[in-house]
Amino acid sequence: MPHSNNSFNKELRNIAIIAHVDHGKTTLVDSMFKQSGTFREGKETEERLMDSMDLERERGITIAAKNCSIVWKGIKVNILDTPGHADFGGEVERALSMVDGVLLLVDASEGPLPQTRFVLSKALAAGLSVVIVINKIDRPDARPQEVLGEVYDLLIDLDAHDDQLECPVLFADGRAGIAKLKLEDEVDNLHVLMDTIIKEIPAPAYNDIEPFQMLVTDLSYSDYLGRLAIGKVVHGHVKSRDTLVCIKEGGKLTSLNVSKLQVYEGPALKETDSASPGDIVVMAGIEDVHIGDTICTKENPKALKRITVDEPTVSMRFAPNTSPTMGQEGKFVQSSKIRERLEKETMLNVSIKVEEFPDKEGFIVKGRGEFQMVILIETMRREGFELCVGRPEVIFHHKDGKVLEPIEHLYVDCEEVYTGIVTEKLSKRKGRMVSYVNHEHGRVRLEFSVPSRALIGYRDEFLTDTRGTGIMNSLISDYEEYRGDFPDRHTGSLIADRSGEAVPYALYNLEPRGTLFITAGDTVYEGMIVGEHNRENDLNVNACKTKKLSNVRASGKDDAVVLTPVMPMTLERGIQFLREDELMEVTPKSIRLRKIVLQAMARKVNDKKN
Repeated sequence: MPHSNNSFNKELRNIAIIAHVDHGKTTLVDSMFKQSGTFREGKETEERLMDSMDLERERGITIAAKNCSIVWKGIKVNILDTPGHADFGGEVERALSMVDGVLLLVDASEGPLPQTRFVLSKALAAGLSVVIVINKIDRPDARPQEVLGEVYDLLIDLDAHDDQLECPVLFADGRAGIAKLKLEDEVDNLHVLMDTIIKEIPAPAYNDIEPFQMLVTDLSYSDYLGRLAIGKVVHGHVKSRDTLVCIKEGGKLTSLNVSKLQVYEGPALKETDSASPGDIVVMAGIEDVHIGDTICTKENPKALKRITVDEPTVSMRFAPNTSPTMGQEGKFVQSSKIRERLEKETMLNVSIKVEEFPDKEGFIVKGRGEFQMVILIETMRREGFELCVGRPEVIFHHKDGKVLEPIEHLYVDCEEVYTGIVTEKLSKRKGRMVSYVNHEHGRVRLEFSVPSRALIGYRDEFLTDTRGTGIMNSLISDYEEYRGDFPDRHTGSLIADRSGEAVPYALYNLEPRGTLFITAGDTVYEGMIVGEHNRENDLNVNACKTKKLSNVRASGKDDAVVLTPVMPMTLERGIQFLREDELMEVTPKSIRLRKIVLQAMARKVNDKKN
């Protein structure tokens, strides 16, 4: 951000860490904490300290961008940990608006993957300085020099300018806490990395004559302090108890009093009396604030450029649970509670939008991908919500009388023997192959251009087709004209025709009909989907049927039935299975699939009408 009267806050550096899922950024940050003296010697610390949400720890991914700081040689370094998954791109864009440089972390074996490309393109477009770190050099299949070549190819491909191409390169092993300039160097610490950050990443620039300005890039909530605004001080200074104004969208002003000012110290927050330009601060005392607002002085209100976030590409229906089991397993079932929770999510997450459903029965939630939706549903479920969700649908754009749909660039890494089946399945879903690279070791890298809707429900099929050995990653590339229809599911549903408890005898007799989703003893109700039918049509079945008892006993006839084990239903699997006329019922204890219209007779009447 060039200014006429530039000064630099030399005691500060603001950096973001960019990496694909599972390339080791959270582990590297742990090592930086330990070696910079953030923790006193001998203090017990958790691993992957920055992944503070339970879901992040379980799935081993970063979902929400989080901030922390270290102090190295008297200079404070604010580190922003960004998510590596494109579905959380809204988090990435906000994080990058607060920093002056990025650490590009790449796995020494896997090389740069699509999500790295996605975040890096955003960083280069913002003109940020880059430091390349080739991580996990201890892996037995590491190929650091080749991967470095791939990183340079990627930078050239993304139109990086000369300064960005001449960036420093380090080789690291985040788990062991070592970083070096050359592979043959003998080191046992990360000092080179921290020295490079201070030397290569520019200090935050500001203008002496400008009054205080801060851009709100994140929001948080505290039960004691209320709404918290997080952002970088762009110009000027701020003190606790200052009277300021917030400039909202459309230029509307609201006055506010700073009741508490905090900055990051290590992974935690520390109260402070004042903040200087470049500081990343957490401000309390403002209730009505949104991401992209500017906080500035009352005497000289001046808005900064608002943050823009890519448009959502997927929408899903969220509705209150209306099944016969409603209210038995969750705390929050009312529509008003669901609305409140979704509105809270839009305040904390820029890339999610919520609208009323046309028939007022529920809401349409729009986001960046089905994975982002799954995380939201799982979070609500753990908070005690009961709700029904529909199938994810792609958001189409209309331009000059044409229908445009989002197209994804899909990267597939699999064994050579599976290329035939992968290519066949994707071409049926209107995918086009754009690249085929044969790595030695029998693995190939395929690239396709496919409609986003083709990937909804394909991931499970892909894993089955490649015997669990394939890796699939994608990112939105553009909107193109609609590529035409294709069948998405070739099977029907097995639907319970009455309420009760599932009986082993009935389930045993249903097994030849398809794959079951329920086990003996599970509650079933009319309209609930108990399995996947082998054929294309839906079939109403009785899962509660018991054996008729007669007086005749034959040897071996009454042996206990042995049922095939059932794969537990997961949110991802459920969402991918759904058709337009089906919903997934989600409660803190269960995931059930059901028809929107539960009564078999009513469904028959509807089918005749249609």
